[in-house]
Amino acid sequence: MLLTNAILIDPEAGSETSGHVLVRDGRIAEILTHDADLDEKRFSGETRLDCGGKYMAPGIIDLGVKVCEPGERHKESFRTAGAAAAAGGVTTMVTRPDTIPVLDTPETLEFAKRRGAEAMPVRMAPMAALTKSREGREMVEMGFLQDAGAVCFSDGDAVVRDTKVLSRAMVYARSLGALVMGHPQEPVLSDGAAVTSGKFASLRGLPSVSPMAERMGLERDLALVEATGCRYHADQISTAASLPALERAKQAGLDVTAGVSIHHLTLNELDVGDYRTFFKVKPPLRSEDDRMAMVEAVGSGLIDIICSMHTPQDEESKRLPFEQAASGAVGLETLLPAAMRLFHSGQLDLPTLFRAMSLNPARRLGLEGGRMAVGAPADLVLFDAHAPFVLDRATLASKSKNTPFDGQRMQGRLLKTLVGGEIVYAHGA
Repeated sequence: MLLTNAILIDPEAGSETSGHVLVRDGRIAEILTHDADLDEKRFSGETRLDCGGKYMAPGIIDLGVKVCEPGERHKESFRTAGAAAAAGGVTTMVTRPDTIPVLDTPETLEFAKRRGAEAMPVRMAPMAALTKSREGREMVEMGFLQDAGAVCFSDGDAVVRDTKVLSRAMVYARSLGALVMGHPQEPVLSDGAAVTSGKFASLRGLPSVSPMAERMGLERDLALVEATGCRYHADQISTAASLPALERAKQAGLDVTAGVSIHHLTLNELDVGDYRTFFKVKPPLRSEDDRMAMVEAVGSGLIDIICSMHTPQDEESKRLPFEQAASGAVGLETLLPAAMRLFHSGQLDLPTLFRAMSLNPARRLGLEGGRMAVGAPADLVLFDAHAPFVLDRATLASKSKNTPFDGQRMQGRLLKTLVGGEIVYAHGA
């Protein structure tokens, strides 16, 4: 296939260039940047797709997607998650282990991999739990799980409270070269919190947590990283108070990266409004100053990865008083248009966004994708960054519809998603 007349976003070079992409055997075979290179005889046998001058970028690699199969298929299955990913430009889902049962053995991990391969049109890279049943008492058999295909080890939002257990797990992970993903949060302070502490939380009468709880959790994890030498990724940094500790760790040469969810880059604590539970996420939405600090940290490269932190919840668990409602929001289909808000506001350019959504996750996890380069997998997205639309949650492919962007005006529509050179989603088809 020859993809012609596109604006190619290269997150490695930090460039936007008009050009054409030749795909063969599921990979990028050639990138042509001059119309004169389109020799009619040379490409006479290729299927052509005119991209209409729209943007083409490496497919999104979404780090931290929850698929609720098995155990909670009424919230999300591999089939619906795969359809949502394709419709959102996510070509590789890095799935979380916080399922029922927990993905903490090679057998459960193999089941998830097999179901993902059968039911999804996109790629899947599974995480495994760090401790058995995510209870923080005994570490899993990391070597066997790594052999079974685990790309990372994490207990998700279940913080390992026993520092000795976490330290031993990090030592073992280092011996295997495995990546440990932590959830920076002081568990006692954050227990039961629904919003970030401050005037707004007090006026609403909601249980809150100080932003310092995140910094305290991060400082502890970074101290253990320094002691053990393991590879570490903080799943979500959301407060300005955490950034100095992260910067010190990187300057000290620790093998540390950090992520942020698209919700913490585009929403703030005031969006909770009149107790709207679709805006209840974990960690809770922060102040506008914190949001702006996160955007600047992504721009500078201090925060490496942007993710959706896709967490489906059914209607029954969301239509409760704010304090009792479940945390989490779906994000596979809204990650790209929400990221376009940062582009249209002039805060982040497209190469920077795709560096954080595609290139950096691939590099951190040792995956092939995330690059606009010859030889890279032809996992690509074609989108119109300027197309406006109003999001209707009823149209989402996810089983659960708990998106905070319902009814909001968005700008940036996905047109096509390619995985291994095959079109797995086409808008309007």
